[in-house]
Amino acid sequence: MMSTYTSEAEFLAAYNIHDYPIPLASVDVCIFTLHQQKLKVLCVKRSGYPHKDHWALAGGFIDIKNDDSLEATALRVLTKKTGITTPYLEQLVTIGNKTRDPRGWSMTAVYFALIPYVALPQTGLEHSEWRDVKDALSLNLAFDHQQLLNSALDRVRAKVLYSLIPAHLIATPFTLTELQQAYEIIMGHEIEKKSFRRRLEREEVLSATGQSKQEGAGRPAALYTLKPECADFNFKRQLDSD
Repeated sequence: MMSTYTSEAEFLAAYNIHDYPIPLASVDVCIFTLHQQKLKVLCVKRSGYPHKDHWALAGGFIDIKNDDSLEATALRVLTKKTGITTPYLEQLVTIGNKTRDPRGWSMTAVYFALIPYVALPQTGLEHSEWRDVKDALSLNLAFDHQQLLNSALDRVRAKVLYSLIPAHLIATPFTLTELQQAYEIIMGHEIEKKSFRRRLEREEVLSATGQSKQEGAGRPAALYTLKPECADFNFKRQLDSD
């Protein structure tokens, strides 16, 4: 059918977004940290229906008036839940179907965030906790959040083999031992110390602070920070290939 509009401005002025059904649109964030030598994920206990009293990942509906992008929604969710505003944040996947939410056709953009451990602010009726990822997967999470968490874990465990993402899970500055332990916790096994440190030295991805920290009975260990330009650095070979 031929359009009766003479310009795009005229068309947009008359257009009604509600002429077509709009799905529920949300962002869910798998927020990971390291605490007590374990990889943990933030879980929120739902205070209302659907899935009342079930645990879920952190998330929320997109605020189309105030959120300029999906990432803005994810950052808003993260800040609200943890008080942290500048994490490592990466989009994982977008999922949409008519069965994941009993309220209707729903789509969600899924992110994962990596942050150093912080005590969680408790506000309103909603209760949140850091849960060991193994424990979280046994909680019968709301909606399809168990599937989302599994996907996020797979991505993190794959990326740890060739990237520096464990550095985002620990407080800075850190010792090389603390950084190596972060890798080992995510990977689930020990890695060879000399090979690990040789790789870091070869790629020059860390900056020495000139400070040190006592870790045991020996000499104090030097403290480092991740170079800002190396936040998204990828090694040419996987860690296990050294």
